[in-house]
Amino acid sequence: MTTDFKKAALDYHEFPTPGKISVELSKPADTAAQLALAYSPGVAEPVREIAKNPENAYRFTGKGNLVAVISNGTAILGLGDLGPLASKPVMEGKALLFKRFAGVDSIDIEVKAESPQAFIDTVARIADTFGGINLEDIKAPECFEIEQVLIEQCDIPVFHDDQHGTAIVTAAGLLNALEIQGKTLESAKIVCLGAGAAANACMRLLVSLGAQKRNLYMVDRVGVIHSGRDGLNQYKVEFANDGGARTLLDAMQGADVFVGLSGANLLTPEALLAMAPKPIVFACSNPDPEIKPELAMATRDDLILATGRSDYPNQVNNVLGFPFIFRGALDVRASRINESMKIAAVEALRQLAKEPTPVEVLRAFDIDRLEFGADYILPKPLDARLLGAVAGAVAQAAVDSGVARLPYPAHYPL
Repeated sequence: MTTDFKKAALDYHEFPTPGKISVELSKPADTAAQLALAYSPGVAEPVREIAKNPENAYRFTGKGNLVAVISNGTAILGLGDLGPLASKPVMEGKALLFKRFAGVDSIDIEVKAESPQAFIDTVARIADTFGGINLEDIKAPECFEIEQVLIEQCDIPVFHDDQHGTAIVTAAGLLNALEIQGKTLESAKIVCLGAGAAANACMRLLVSLGAQKRNLYMVDRVGVIHSGRDGLNQYKVEFANDGGARTLLDAMQGADVFVGLSGANLLTPEALLAMAPKPIVFACSNPDPEIKPELAMATRDDLILATGRSDYPNQVNNVLGFPFIFRGALDVRASRINESMKIAAVEALRQLAKEPTPVEVLRAFDIDRLEFGADYILPKPLDARLLGAVAGAVAQAAVDSGVARLPYPAHYPL
């Protein structure tokens, strides 16, 4: 990171007004009559209607288009546990993306909680305010329990984007890369470097889509996770593999896919060379991937490479998922975001990458052409078609799977 970029980032957040989001009025409040409707005495009428039927909150308030982005600051980006207040710029950024890409109103909430249970209690008590909750930057393994309990306690979608948003976008890109390389998910040998929230969710979703657990090797700081190791939590045990590999290099022998959700420069050229012909490498550590793209491409000329960075092809970017997933869930008033909705989002992203790229997208990225292939396995974030394609697929899946409380809209997007 250059000094100039650091200054530009700080200036962007400070000027002309500190922060990245604000509140704006959705109704006029310019006359005495309008103020009487907005507040006392007119506000009493929707209060009475909501007291009669809580569902009326969706008619008379902004609840149905309001998502809370909530964190305890225990796993901020790649920076670690810096506390809830330090997470605020990230949470505001997430709120900005919700509004920019899907028209979802969003507010950030940073919770100072002494335990996972205290965090759960705090969020559960305020959940009725919102139409959905996006959990963010919460460390593993606490994040698994927090999300699961809140899903059970809340009657609105609760979604930990570090888990499922990453998994959805990764799965979409990976399925397309496998197709291009002439391989299948069912037969692919997959090595996942990292065993945190994103890694666990990615592997779970890939299994839902057809990957075989016997072909999955999850590697943490100690090495390959296997049943003979001591001190494994229940989430790591789920992916224990007793196939004999004990190190990353062992696991990479003949591997078809490498998924990195760990740290910078942990994948060596030696390990990359050990992979099967036509390998797929998702080096998603940010800002520095598990292997430098230039080094990876110099080592193997038959691979498909994806990273978390915007300055290389095939960016695995959560903004392709979460705004549109929540948009679809909100539009049919889903009570949760289930596996069917996640898979629908995967398929929508996959198919959109195969369609002709609009001129507007090419102009936005200052390129002449963009076609489905080794350097284009996922849509670009500024592709306006994402709203209709992904949100529509998620909304339809919510209806089909029985978690929607409204029918699929006659015209979509709304």
